[in-house]
Amino acid sequence: MSIVGKRILVTGGAGFLGSRICAMLRGQRAGELIVPRRHEYDLTDQAATERLFRDARPQIVVHLAAEVGGIGANRANPGRYFFANAAMGIHAIESSRLHAVEKFVQVGTVCAYPKHTPVPFSEDDLWNGYPEETNAPYGIAKKALLVMLQGYREQYGFNGIYLLPVNLYGPNDNFDLETSHVIPALIRKFVHARERALDEVEVWGTGAASREFLYVDDAARGIVAATVAYDDPEPVNLGTGNEIKIRDLVEMIARLSGYSGQIRWDTSRPDGQPRRMLDVSRARERFGFEAKVGLEEGLRRTIEWWEKEGRAA
Repeated sequence: MSIVGKRILVTGGAGFLGSRICAMLRGQRAGELIVPRRHEYDLTDQAATERLFRDARPQIVVHLAAEVGGIGANRANPGRYFFANAAMGIHAIESSRLHAVEKFVQVGTVCAYPKHTPVPFSEDDLWNGYPEETNAPYGIAKKALLVMLQGYREQYGFNGIYLLPVNLYGPNDNFDLETSHVIPALIRKFVHARERALDEVEVWGTGAASREFLYVDDAARGIVAATVAYDDPEPVNLGTGNEIKIRDLVEMIARLSGYSGQIRWDTSRPDGQPRRMLDVSRARERFGFEAKVGLEEGLRRTIEWWEKEGRAA
């Protein structure tokens, strides 16, 4: 579909990923972009969500808003993360249907995949088991929205699509050590340790687990491409198709941060899902998406941003 001149509601549009998506939508001559703020419209509240849709009158909705964090934050907030993410999505989808939105783009999570999904993760494996326990409430809440969109497509002819990005990273990420994901947490730790000449840095887990990481600008390109060109009910992975062991990732970030001290692994802490790497062929075939930024280059950009701008911000 054409997005030229369309009124587009981007929930979470002021955030890490959303700000990039909004910039790309403007670059493709979208019309008015509506970026709601939580203090004005709390999407966990049905009445507030309905008021947003009456005020905004969107033609397209890109739903990014989420409550999320790393392993520690997920373990501390399982009930909140389930409720908030399920409620926001349910209310946004239903209000979109009631207001005849032309297209709804739901951004899901790789955490929805079963704990022991064969690598690379195929979209067809999404229901073949229970997610990794530490983030299961968040993952299941997001996965339920896929079912809702498929049901709404079948019953109401509602055009909703569902995307599954892998772990994101990049400049302007959340660097709070209590709630951040692995890459920003490691960058902050190693830069701090280098500057203070610390003898060692403590890292969670054993380092044996693997992850795949997608640079935030690549993720934004994929989501905008799908908004324009993808209209089918099947979920679609967004990633690079490459995995790295956490131990190797830690050593790479230490090197790029200029830290040469010791790394101490706290093996009492959880590793999370054992492996994570996506089959990205569906995105390539259906709307031509391929990641462009390699991991080392993306890490360099992210570390440079943190050292020059992030800490001051």
